[in-house]
Amino acid sequence: MTTTTPEATAAPQGATPPAPATPPTAASGPEATIAGARERIDALDDRIIGLIQERMAVSAVVQQTRIASGGRRVHLSREMEILGRYRDALGKPGTSLAMTLLELCRGRI
Repeated sequence: MTTTTPEATAAPQGATPPAPATPPTAASGPEATIAGARERIDALDDRIIGLIQERMAVSAVVQQTRIASGGRRVHLSREMEILGRYRDALGKPGTSLAMTLLELCRGRI
């Protein structure tokens, strides 16, 4: 049978003991978690807005090219594909989101 001495369980010489657990404070509690998450949401929203603006510009090129070659500005079967894609990925609210996106991208030429 082996016995454990206090010396055998002590931290190695020169090592710092672990810091004691601290209760949540304003800097590390729920308020900080919420603030951090909101900052992340704001950053994501900025990226989403930038991507939508980029999509609008690309859509304008497609529309201009289609009109210049004698076609229609809006291609309904393509819009149905987009609606289905968003619905499949995000459920029913995805359809509404896609409709809003398509509306933003139509007629800006």
